[in-house]
Amino acid sequence: MSPNAKRAVITGITGQDGSYLTELLLGKGYEVHGVMRRASTFSTQRLEHIYHDPHESGKRLHLHYGDLSDGNGLSRLLREVRPHEVYNLGAQSHVRVSFDQPVYTTDVTAVGTLKLLEAVRDTQDASGELIRFYQASSSEMYGKVVEVPQRETTPFYPRSPYGAAKVYSHWITVNYRESYGMHTSCGILFNHESPRRGETFVTRKITRAVGRIKHGLQEKLYLGNLDAQRDWGFAGDYVEAMWQMLQQDQGDDYVVATGKMISVRKFCELAFGEVGLDYQDFVEIDPRYYRPAEVDELLGDPTKAREKLGWEPTIQVEALAKMMVEHDMERAAKENTLRNAGHELTGRG
Repeated sequence: MSPNAKRAVITGITGQDGSYLTELLLGKGYEVHGVMRRASTFSTQRLEHIYHDPHESGKRLHLHYGDLSDGNGLSRLLREVRPHEVYNLGAQSHVRVSFDQPVYTTDVTAVGTLKLLEAVRDTQDASGELIRFYQASSSEMYGKVVEVPQRETTPFYPRSPYGAAKVYSHWITVNYRESYGMHTSCGILFNHESPRRGETFVTRKITRAVGRIKHGLQEKLYLGNLDAQRDWGFAGDYVEAMWQMLQQDQGDDYVVATGKMISVRKFCELAFGEVGLDYQDFVEIDPRYYRPAEVDELLGDPTKAREKLGWEPTIQVEALAKMMVEHDMERAAKENTLRNAGHELTGRG
């Protein structure tokens, strides 16, 4: 470890946000330690370009096996690394899946946050050195919204096990700030997407289908509620807000959003329109993709983040859809080339 570089620990480092945050922190000279779960397959695709970087940034990225369900392991890691900042991005983060796995979702997403906070508190008390903590809160905490737009003061009304778990994580983080004087901040992030978004999340499911349909690899796209409305931004912008929160003198809570809301239907129109297609010719409704309890609209008010952090989103949803479609068009083109090559080798065509 470098004695001079600032050190950060990131849970959920292999996810979309984790990879963008890693790039940001390395660019600022940090030494980054990521916590990743042990699995039988590689899950580091989003980090490969950094981890194998022959330049200095690759040498300052360290990956550790760990799990939010293992409080003792988290404590050992923090004592070893002695981080200046901890970013808790780890979770079972798929809303629909949380209805199928509510106990697991709660164990990791809610209780896992408590275990990590305890590890931070113990490490800080033992070393006497301040550790700044970021909690990834979620717009899903607002659920059945009681006001539009949603602000930091808007009451929560979660409509899924995931949303409820995030509410616990949010309030326990606030509690540790107020009870123990810890520097903890919660970023209430509204939907944020990118080409690195998981393929089961609706925006990426749409843009991936656009590429595959355009290249003849897929015929239809099956979705659930097209009328659900969301405030969609770019993940690369949102990790900047995370970092800015931990540079403040005091911990606090901030809504991070674009302040603009569109429907899933409109996102389909934007994405398919990028390649000259009408989404209505390809999108079909599958009731299996509806949630037991729907969240109809989420629209964030980022005024506090703008005024106190100086944060502004740089990419709006139209440019975001274009970026994601271009990425998935390239992937589909490669997939199509490989398929055609396979047909030639097997004598099919």
